[in-house]
Amino acid sequence: MPERLTETLMDLWTPLIILWITLPSCVYTAPMNQAHVLTTGSPLELSRQSEDMRILSRSKRGWVWNQMFVLEEFSGPEPILVGRLHTDLDPGSKKIKYILSGDGAGTIFQINDITGDIHAIKRLDREEKAEYTLTAQAVDFETNKPLEPPSEFIIKVQDINDNAPEFLNGPYHATVPEMSILGTSVTNVTATDADDPVYGNSAKLVYSILEGQPYFSIEPETAIIKTALPNMDREAKEEYLVVIQAKDMGGHSGGLSGTTTLTVTLTDVNDNPPKFAQSLYHFSVPEDVVLGTAIGRVKANDQDIGENAQSSYDIIDGDGTALFEITSDAQAQDGVIRLRKPLDFETKKSYTLKVEAANIHIDPRFSSRGPFKDTATVKIVVEDADEPPVFSSPTYLLEVHENAALNSVIGQVTARDPDITSSPIRFSIDRHTDLERQFNINADDGKITLATPLDRELSVWHNITIIATEIRNHSQISRVPVAIKVLDVNDNAPEFASEYEAFLCENGKPGQVIQTVSAMDKDDPKNGHFFLYSLLPEMVNNPNFTIKKNEDNSLSILAKHNGFNRQKQEVYLLPIVISDSGNPPLSSTSTLTIRVCGCSNDGVVQSCNVEAYVLPIGLSMGALIAILACIILLLVIVVLFVTLRRHKNEPLIIKDDEDVRENIIRYDDEGGGEEDTEAFDIATLQNPDGINGFLPHYQRGFLRGIPENAA
Repeated sequence: MPERLTETLMDLWTPLIILWITLPSCVYTAPMNQAHVLTTGSPLELSRQSEDMRILSRSKRGWVWNQMFVLEEFSGPEPILVGRLHTDLDPGSKKIKYILSGDGAGTIFQINDITGDIHAIKRLDREEKAEYTLTAQAVDFETNKPLEPPSEFIIKVQDINDNAPEFLNGPYHATVPEMSILGTSVTNVTATDADDPVYGNSAKLVYSILEGQPYFSIEPETAIIKTALPNMDREAKEEYLVVIQAKDMGGHSGGLSGTTTLTVTLTDVNDNPPKFAQSLYHFSVPEDVVLGTAIGRVKANDQDIGENAQSSYDIIDGDGTALFEITSDAQAQDGVIRLRKPLDFETKKSYTLKVEAANIHIDPRFSSRGPFKDTATVKIVVEDADEPPVFSSPTYLLEVHENAALNSVIGQVTARDPDITSSPIRFSIDRHTDLERQFNINADDGKITLATPLDRELSVWHNITIIATEIRNHSQISRVPVAIKVLDVNDNAPEFASEYEAFLCENGKPGQVIQTVSAMDKDDPKNGHFFLYSLLPEMVNNPNFTIKKNEDNSLSILAKHNGFNRQKQEVYLLPIVISDSGNPPLSSTSTLTIRVCGCSNDGVVQSCNVEAYVLPIGLSMGALIAILACIILLLVIVVLFVTLRRHKNEPLIIKDDEDVRENIIRYDDEGGGEEDTEAFDIATLQNPDGINGFLPHYQRGFLRGIPENAA
């Protein structure tokens, strides 16, 4: 305790002793044309300095300035004497008055206007203001007239160690990778001291670690913090709290100190491999599970975090590699096993897989530790499920001849229940695919029969759907498409491909082809169509025409002679027999109409009617048709015009028989008996213009006899 008190007293008095020693060295001589002296120091020294100034003033007048100092934070029972103003113009008669102005004059610093003593009347803080600039002046005590020009001087506040170091940016946070080598830089901190860094050691700081060893160290002068232990493991401890101290006075005893905290977090590196939580996993799955369904999840734990813990999963072995797949879930960091192909409990009841988890991001610094992967075994048990019937084929193709008998069997479908406890199956036709109900099916054995006649020429294909339903569980059904192709039979005789009409020129030549015809057959034989053409037996020796079969399955009709005369015979009818190559073959007779026509010298048909006149040379058939069309159009216009005029006059016609009789009776005209009666035509009255626009003279006269005012 006495030692601690001694150190405290030494710390307090050391600045004062230094100040006392250094004050005389601060005196300097101003220009010699001044006549004032500024002194500072203790009262005894001030008295001696005053006497010395008198000796100096005898030779030359002038100011002598001392640098004034005042110790900060000084507090006592009385104001502290800072210095004294004195001039050699003062004979001691107290006729001179000293005036002080400037920073803090009158509030912080006070002067005795008679003696010139300057006192600090307040406690000063260098950190608040380090120096004050004041102005001194000597004036006549009675008249206040300046005796000398004013002059400035500075009072400096001398520093003491009254401020502790501060960490303005604390507390601090820093990170460093785990497994870092010894001496890896973590961060640096900085403390500030408000004391004067120029004067003494009050602001000289030294750093040290109070808490956080032996993990971290700090450089005393630069405050750089480094790792003090190598290979610190984040998985063992992730966060460290370091307490740092900054001490002034160069770290010596008696100095002030400040502390802060630094939180150091170890960041992760990939220094740990994944590890499955268990070596064997068991999963169960129904055999009817939908493809792509998740069967189960496996997880390999990794002590690392973030991307260093990411692993990829793969199936590397086992008897179910073709049926199952595994994918990585980046969020959950596990592997999801999914179904790729359908399962069949009756075929195989369990599978074994070997799965692997491997780190994605490998740190080469730790690759020597071994493979960053792990394996586990997965056993999958297939559970039996009530499955729908299974058809023997995914699709069926049936063929039936179009002349098949009704109720004949055209094909059969089969299905079975794949479950161990097999259920009987019933078959039916989806009537939405057989709206005309052309087919039936035996519900027990799946035989498809014909219900209505078929016609290949109307429809070649029929597509229906067969339904198989379990008897024990009607919700278990399956469907299969059945395509039925109708096969052709020779049930259609050939005939002309179109309505042919041939034209024969009167001036034609023997052997000239009059017309080429072709045939068609609605049937579709496998080897294509081949037609036979012939004339009727009674027409074989036809003196006028003959036929010739062409290679393209067509027929040409030729004239046997020339000199045909349309006035003698205008039209010839030639029956032709057409037979197909079917088994048995079918045939039909088609008649070709041949018209004898007048032709030009170059063989262009001009007229085929006996009454028709010969067309002018160069007038084509198209032009003739256009002329006829114009004539017909004119006739139509004339008929419409006459009809409209008749409708316009109809309101004036008397159509009521009773009205006509009234008019006849009302007029007392004398007639000629039966002759007038017979001469009267009621139809003529109803149509005054007559049938052909002509009336007999007596009828017109009769009508003229009707008064104009007759109703």
